[in-house]
Amino acid sequence: MPKKVFLLTLSVLFLVVEIKSQTVFAKYAGEFMAIGVGGRPLAMGGAFVAVANDITAAYYNPAGLANLNYPQISLMHAEHFGNLVNYDYASVAIPYGTDMSFGISAIRLGIDGIPNTTKAAVDVDGDGIINFSDVNSRDNLDYSKITEFSNQDLAFYLSFAKRHSENFFYGANVKIIRRDIGDFGGATGIGFDVGALYSPYQNLFVGANIQDVTTTLVAWNTGRNELVSPTLKVGTAYMLEALAGVITPAIDFDVRFENRRYASNFNLGPVSFDVHSGLEYRFKDLFAIRAGYSDVKQFTVGAGIKLPKLNIDYSFARFSMSELDRLPDTHRISLILTLEEAKFLRTGI
Repeated sequence: MPKKVFLLTLSVLFLVVEIKSQTVFAKYAGEFMAIGVGGRPLAMGGAFVAVANDITAAYYNPAGLANLNYPQISLMHAEHFGNLVNYDYASVAIPYGTDMSFGISAIRLGIDGIPNTTKAAVDVDGDGIINFSDVNSRDNLDYSKITEFSNQDLAFYLSFAKRHSENFFYGANVKIIRRDIGDFGGATGIGFDVGALYSPYQNLFVGANIQDVTTTLVAWNTGRNELVSPTLKVGTAYMLEALAGVITPAIDFDVRFENRRYASNFNLGPVSFDVHSGLEYRFKDLFAIRAGYSDVKQFTVGAGIKLPKLNIDYSFARFSMSELDRLPDTHRISLILTLEEAKFLRTGI
C-alpha cells in the first residue's frame, strides 16, 4: 500500500501543478508508449525497428506489417516493479490483397487497487471541517469509507503497411491515447507514426520509424495540454546463416528532442540518443534464444518456441544496479497465433 500511495501522490501532483489552461512540450509525456511490446523484441533489448517481421511490427515499425502473409493475433502480459504495475498488450493484423496489411493494437499500463482515502477522514475536532490534523494518522481514517481506483494509460494503434517493391516497405499508425487518474483527472490525445523498411542487400535490413511525427497533443480535462515531441527510431539488422540456424544481430537508436540530457545514454545539447542492442539465434524455425541491452540499462534475455500456428516467447529483464537498490526483475510472456492455412494466405503468394 505505501508504494501505491506514493505513486498516487506523484500523479496528483503532476496533475494539479498547473490548473490554468496552457499548452506545453511535456518531457516524458509519452513515456508509457516507449516500454515496448512482445516477448521476442523485448528479449532483444527492444532492437526491432529493422527486424520487424511479425505482428509486433505495428508498434516498432508499421512498415514491417507488410512482411505478413497470414493473419496474426498477439497477446502479452507483464508485471513491472514486482506486481505493482500491470502492462498488457493485444493486437490483430491481417494481410490484404497482394501488397497491403492492416492492424489494430491496444496497450494498457495500469496501477490498480489504489486506496482512495479522500472521503474516509474522521472529523477529530468535531468542528465539521476536515483538516490536516484530522488525517495525520491511520487511526483517523474510517476504513469502511476507503474505496479503490486505477491509474491507467491506454493507447490504441490503427496500422497500415504497403509493399512498394520487393525490398522497400512503408507504413503508418494512427494512435488514440487515453490517460486516467481515477476520478481526479483524465486526458485524451491523438498522434501519428510513419515507418519504412528497406533491404539494400540480401539479409541486410535498415528500418526507420518516426513516432508522434506531427507532435502528439494530449489534452487534460484540467485545461492543461501536453505535446509529445517526435522520436526518430532507426535501426539495422543482419540475418546470418550459421550453426544450422539463423543468427540476427540488431541495433537501434532512439533520437529525441526533449532536452533529456543526462537521462539519456548520450546527448548533443537538447538532442538525446538512446541505444538498443540485441541478438537472436533461431534454430531451424523451431526455437530461438535471445539477449540484449535496452535503452534503460536493462540486461535482457529470452527464448521462444514455435508450435504449429503458435509462437510462445519469454523475456527477462534486470536493471544494472547494485544488489541492494536494484528494482525487482521483470518477466514478460507473449503469444502469437498465426492462421497459417491456405484460405488465409495473402493473395498472389
